[in-house]
Amino acid sequence: MRAVLQGQIESLTLEGHGVTRVEGKVYFVDGALPGETVEFEVKRSRRKHGHAKLTQIIEANSDNGRVEPDCEYFGVCGGCSFRHYEPIRQLEAKQQALLDALERIGRVTPNQIIEPATADWLHYRRKARLGIRFVEKKGGALVGFREKGSSFITPLNQCFTLTKPLSDLLPGLAKLVNSLTIRQKLPQIEVAQGDNQISLVFRHLQALSQKDLDLIESFAKVNQIQAFLQPKGLDSIHPLYPKVPEELYYKLDDFDLRFYFAPTDFIQVNSKANQLLINMALDFLNLQADDRVLDLYCGLGNFSLPLAQKCKHVLGVEGDKRLVDKAIANADKNHLDNVTFQQQDLSDQQADFSWLSDQYNKVLLDPARSGAALVCQQFVNYKPEKIVYVSCNPTTLARDANVLTNLASYQLTHAGIINMFPHTAHIESIAVFER
Repeated sequence: MRAVLQGQIESLTLEGHGVTRVEGKVYFVDGALPGETVEFEVKRSRRKHGHAKLTQIIEANSDNGRVEPDCEYFGVCGGCSFRHYEPIRQLEAKQQALLDALERIGRVTPNQIIEPATADWLHYRRKARLGIRFVEKKGGALVGFREKGSSFITPLNQCFTLTKPLSDLLPGLAKLVNSLTIRQKLPQIEVAQGDNQISLVFRHLQALSQKDLDLIESFAKVNQIQAFLQPKGLDSIHPLYPKVPEELYYKLDDFDLRFYFAPTDFIQVNSKANQLLINMALDFLNLQADDRVLDLYCGLGNFSLPLAQKCKHVLGVEGDKRLVDKAIANADKNHLDNVTFQQQDLSDQQADFSWLSDQYNKVLLDPARSGAALVCQQFVNYKPEKIVYVSCNPTTLARDANVLTNLASYQLTHAGIINMFPHTAHIESIAVFER
């Protein structure tokens, strides 16, 4: 029998769990908020900490920010963590989580805290991976995001996180999967919305019958979208309908740029927040006409192309050859000839950093969740005058900030969050380091 305990919630973790202490042991309580006295059921217990689920709010401060969730799936679906928390409190919690990580792990405090930047709170996500499971006892095909802490699928008829056009496809997708002969061999659908078109990539573990092909094609035609099939790895993706699909793109209107991407390529999922982030990064770099800039982990050129409009030259470095090829093509299509790209795994201990030189006086970093540890070590010797670091993980940002400030002698002049993922526990942030 699982233990049921009581405790007062002191703070939130980076994952959005309430933190309490009972008889010296720390518990992380899913669904609890700071200032509440709660009852909780322990789900997993270790020697020094345990994970628990909220069962009852015994006492709550009327001003602690709890609101009624606006989504019927909240609490089960793992897509969102904070729909029960006032938006302004979400921003405050994420900003504090960033500052706490910088102080605790990085041993550094920014000279100036940037005001949180936020755009749309609803229907912002233009790219996602939907899980699929066929469960006869639950009525057939389940299409949606995974449940919290589980491999089970939450069947969704709508989603306030997905863009409205993607959300509107959900009921029809469940019906489509139910009608397929291989419905038990269809683990996921990747959905992507460009400014011009929507593409769906159906991952299937068994060959599709002609009936299946016809049904998927009909669904695509009726909904005026594009359908792709993926029988194996990324190289196996091919169009079903139309036979010659339109290449997806998104625009950055502030720069009159257009970025072309494949449905499975990495892009920032929040269009308006991405525009805010790019403008912030360029403002902090304070680009001059003779600046030469490194854009590391450059992807398909999301920052590289706007940078190239403002300075003498940009070198973009990226580990994924597919994205390097896309970046080169995007620069060409946008008629920019002062930006070059090269492929290199920036986490490879054997990497050749000979291209790092004093000719590049400013740097933009936008690494994956694992951060930029190896790159930041290079800045102990090679010292650009300014580094703008965009991060999706406060823990690795703080680790790298420790290197930049305590070993490479940079100052952390600014740090703050961008609300790239509203109502979730994901934290997108930006930090500015000056020599």
